[in-house]
Amino acid sequence: MASLKGLCIFSKNVTIFLSKSRTQVSAFFTLFFFTLTLLIFIIFFSSPSAVTTKILASRLHSHSFSSIHEFDFVPVSDTHTTSSTVSAPTNFPTKSWNFDVTIQEEDKSCDIFDGEWVQDNDLHPLYKPGSCPFIDNSFNCFKNGRRDTEYLKLKWKPHGCEIPRFDGLKMLKMLKGKRLVFVGDSLNRNMWESLVCALRNSLIDKNRVNEVSGHRQFRSQGFYSFKFKDFKCSIDFIKSPFLVQEWRFSDKAGARRETLRLDTIHGSLTKYHDADIIIFNTGHWWTHQKTHKLNNYFQEGNHVYNRLEVTDAYTKALKTWAHWVDTTINSTRTRVFFRGYSASHFKGGQWNSGGNCDGETKPIINETQLGPYPWMMRVLESVISEMKTPVVYLNITKMTDYRKEGHPSIFREAKSKRRPGMFQDCSHWCLPGVPDSWNQLLYATLLQSQQKFSHPK
Repeated sequence: MASLKGLCIFSKNVTIFLSKSRTQVSAFFTLFFFTLTLLIFIIFFSSPSAVTTKILASRLHSHSFSSIHEFDFVPVSDTHTTSSTVSAPTNFPTKSWNFDVTIQEEDKSCDIFDGEWVQDNDLHPLYKPGSCPFIDNSFNCFKNGRRDTEYLKLKWKPHGCEIPRFDGLKMLKMLKGKRLVFVGDSLNRNMWESLVCALRNSLIDKNRVNEVSGHRQFRSQGFYSFKFKDFKCSIDFIKSPFLVQEWRFSDKAGARRETLRLDTIHGSLTKYHDADIIIFNTGHWWTHQKTHKLNNYFQEGNHVYNRLEVTDAYTKALKTWAHWVDTTINSTRTRVFFRGYSASHFKGGQWNSGGNCDGETKPIINETQLGPYPWMMRVLESVISEMKTPVVYLNITKMTDYRKEGHPSIFREAKSKRRPGMFQDCSHWCLPGVPDSWNQLLYATLLQSQQKFSHPK
């Protein structure tokens, strides 16, 4: 009896113990599986590849596509890569071309067209005043009697980076076997003469530059060329102030008439579409009197507009140029540049109504005194942004607006030829002078394919 009673007590205690054990075991396994699930979650979502992909995707998304990278003058994506390809955009940014620079902070860039002119008394021009025989008399201010030289002691300094000093010999080596063509108005001729003289000055034997076409051919065909023999390269200029075709015909009464064919590219351009580098410009002739007459001047097809605003005509012309570039130029062979509008500084009138700038010896210093941004450049930027061909936009508008003292003014003519009331030139630039800085930026652009700029210390 006692044994049976003891057995019952033992059985009851075992039942109580097992009941408590089940609760503990259940709690243990619940905690175990929760911990295991948490570990799997952490391991899976913290894998290096997943984290790296997330970071790179964030960088790619936030990175600006307005930077130029090594070798090609085409905007490209961030240099980091992931397993998926990030395509480069085909449209050129609407602002001026930006450059990557080698600085301490990562992913910085520098707009070389945003800066200021600084005095540098140790600065020497790319060629001595009066030393280059290829400068037009109207640009040769030194030859025509200008003796102040402070305008030659100003250096363009971008905000945030240093641009390399022009090296003519190095540029000739980059252009070896190539053809560089300027196409546009007389402001591009200004830049073309500056480059030819700067490159010539780098040669020991200055006679190794050949004039391929003379003044007579230029006047009849609007074409001029210089060849650098030792480098088998040519630097050409094609006169095409509108980029589209000027048209002359006789009306029904037999009178000679002139129109501007907004839908037809300038005829000479078709001969040079395969050049290695083409630098276009147009602008100043759209402000001339004949384009502002508005009536019966602009033509598309057989239709001559009785009246068309210059803004609309300019837009149509640029779209014709853009279509020609996109359908004719092979962008894998030819690099296309477009130089922006160069500022004029007429006071008291325009070029043909008493406007003047003589006596100016100092540049504009205060940015608030600069003129408004030209409407033509906003149109240009809009057209370029829709092109499939990469276009390097040399936006020199702001840097030229400061330089009211850099024009020939009365020194467009020799003293013996000056007359009271003569037209002054406040549009073009003395050579040497401001266009030399444009070519320094062009050189920097070409040099970018070989090295990156250093950050100022």
